[in-house]
Amino acid sequence: MTARLLIAWLGFSWSSVCAQQIVTIHSPNGAVAVSVRQGDAGAVSYQIQYRNKPVITPSGLGFVLNKPKLTLNRFDIVSVDSSRTDETWKPVWGEVSQIRNHYRELLVGLQDKSGSGVGLRVRFRVFDDGVGFRYEFAPQKALTHFIVADELTQFTLSADHQMFWMPGDYDSNEYHYNKTRLSEVDALAAASREKDIALKSVIGPNAVQTPLLLKTADGLYISLYEAALLNYPVMHLQLDKQALRLTAQLVPDAVGNKAYLQTPHNGGPAQTPWRTVIVSDKATDLLASKLILNLNEPSTIADPSWIRPQKFVGMWWEMHIGKATWEKAGGKHGANTRNVKKYIDFAARHGFDGVLVEGWNEGWEDWFGNWKEEVFDFVTPYPDYNLDSLTAYAQQKGVRLIMHHETSGSVTNYERRMDAAFAFMVKQGINTVKTGYVGPIIPRGEHHDGQWMVNHYQRVAQKAAQYKLMVDSHESAHPTGLHRTYPNWMASEAARGSEFNNAPTLGIAPEHTTILPFTRLMGGPMDFTPGLFRFKLNQFDSTRTQAVRTTLAKQLALYVTLYSPLQMAADLPENYEKHLDAFQFIRDVPVDWDDTRILAAEPGDYVMIARKEKGAANWYVGAITDENSRDLLLDLSFLESGQTYEAVLYRDAPTADWKTNPEAYIIEKKAVTAKTKLMLHLAKGGGCAVQLVRK
Repeated sequence: MTARLLIAWLGFSWSSVCAQQIVTIHSPNGAVAVSVRQGDAGAVSYQIQYRNKPVITPSGLGFVLNKPKLTLNRFDIVSVDSSRTDETWKPVWGEVSQIRNHYRELLVGLQDKSGSGVGLRVRFRVFDDGVGFRYEFAPQKALTHFIVADELTQFTLSADHQMFWMPGDYDSNEYHYNKTRLSEVDALAAASREKDIALKSVIGPNAVQTPLLLKTADGLYISLYEAALLNYPVMHLQLDKQALRLTAQLVPDAVGNKAYLQTPHNGGPAQTPWRTVIVSDKATDLLASKLILNLNEPSTIADPSWIRPQKFVGMWWEMHIGKATWEKAGGKHGANTRNVKKYIDFAARHGFDGVLVEGWNEGWEDWFGNWKEEVFDFVTPYPDYNLDSLTAYAQQKGVRLIMHHETSGSVTNYERRMDAAFAFMVKQGINTVKTGYVGPIIPRGEHHDGQWMVNHYQRVAQKAAQYKLMVDSHESAHPTGLHRTYPNWMASEAARGSEFNNAPTLGIAPEHTTILPFTRLMGGPMDFTPGLFRFKLNQFDSTRTQAVRTTLAKQLALYVTLYSPLQMAADLPENYEKHLDAFQFIRDVPVDWDDTRILAAEPGDYVMIARKEKGAANWYVGAITDENSRDLLLDLSFLESGQTYEAVLYRDAPTADWKTNPEAYIIEKKAVTAKTKLMLHLAKGGGCAVQLVRK
């Protein structure tokens, strides 16, 4: 093959114009194009187009280092290489049974123009639905151990796009999403409205978090995020409204540095996470993207047979609505032997895998607001919680307890005790742990999203895997597809979840769950904890005015639209007992899937998703809406042709409304085929859940 034909086959071109060099590469189908340009003065920029429309206009690349003191923003392009990859891999669990990884890669070698001798590479992977790129520092004499002061990556936009965003905050990602034009962003004002959370470290009026969703006037959906976040801080974005430019803002450590890197690292180059730009002219295709997963490394667990998706109930919501307390003092301790047995009985009776118990271990009287290093030891139950008898009782019933490790932000304490805590779990026959990081990170004074904590979350996943334990992390950094590499790290919270229904002011707006799939869930499963059946939360405290702002049918649909392999039925057993006919959907809906189809979607408005049960012919559909009622057409052409299915529809009643009549629902059955089309009416704040069983 000639050099010219090889370049064409690899899908890139390299040309020089005057003192400039331009390298361009296209995705396999040609829809996405990335160009890298070295300007006259040595500034190197990249740009991205989708079907000849601008996505990212020329944007800078580079770093500022603290050690050595060096600004890397003027380079010579010294090498260009390209390759193609087209492979298929199977996830341990997930939304589909196999994933195609198809991209063209461009590797651009850069040499610092100032004469420092420092070189780096920028690796671009160009998929049909977007781009991932990262920096790599190969082993070199001019750079061994070094400190990153700033990353200069820019995302320059072509116009004043509509944005779905949260305020930049180094310690909390539990905000509402704001929907404004780029020019209307005011992070401080948005944060000041969030009375439901303690403001921690909002980082200025123009700082926003990733993932960030944008929608252009000509109908492009653009997601800005990151993948494979390892040994590096979370990337926030600093907005320049006049220039329409977003610049990487890394989370600092306790002394203000951003990242500590070395070459070589683990036998190879030091590298950043991938910066990702996912783009489509269809909202449904954006949600179907597997780009972030494909940018993560394959599983590190050789035999993952012990990793099992599961549904569980929990001794958890009682504390949020005033029935019980985490602490034993006060006479309302929820995690007592007698009470937890009731949850085990309920779980066994209805076919659930596990029971989460919070407040089981000593220390809860002294954990919140009085931050100190030694609070929990993770192996000492309260005297009224007989863990030995409960684990035996659960085993007899075919149920496992799920351990809760609240660190109270004392992470060094947790790291010292992890081996003992995980060995204790194994001894008790417990195989899943929910970790928590409420409060400031002590004693180091780190941020939840900083490099040190990012490394901690990885250490937990790795250590848990040694003990064959599954992890569900709360108050952690946002997920970036690492569940491919560490499939025992099954879910994270990392966003405003269902517990905020009990918040004193804003709670959870009806549109929130129609935005999450386009933002937070782009990086991985969320432990949202759906399934609330009682909507006024004054059941045990008549002074409470909070309410769950959805209908009951929408709560069912969330089990399909908000994916997690760890799904909780969040409400109290007594509240489910009043609606066992509707509860049947929660019992039936799987947590592992062979196929997923995004049927209809518009961020902030509605989402409708169909999923095929793992190893079975049955499908499940979830459709949800915001505060507006609407009708969605459910086209069942994804069903197997020539087969008849029984459709069980759990839908809003004609009088349903999240404000006035949230518990009004209708369950109906009908025979359907692939030719059937059903019009689903969704009430205000409502939804519809559908089970499709092949006959």
